[in-house]
Amino acid sequence: MLLVLDEPTASLDAYTEHAIFDRYTRASDRAGCEVGAVTILVSHRFSTVRMADLVVVLDAGRVAQAGTHEELSSVGGPYRELFELQRKAYR
Repeated sequence: MLLVLDEPTASLDAYTEHAIFDRYTRASDRAGCEVGAVTILVSHRFSTVRMADLVVVLDAGRVAQAGTHEELSSVGGPYRELFELQRKAYR
């Protein structure tokens, strides 16, 4: 089973977005354990991306980086640059 969510909360406020992604995460974990399901979440909001087990950064249709939020935040590259850019916007 494969579930693809492409910017499913793009027009929601931050509180509602967090609540929905919390539910998606729990449901995805259960489905993964029970039937081996995989959820792909397309998002440009790094607050959402932090919840993922695996983050894949695409650049011009190619994989530029892959890893956890912690791994990608600790090395240079597009993920860290974009994460810092968004983080500064919320200060």
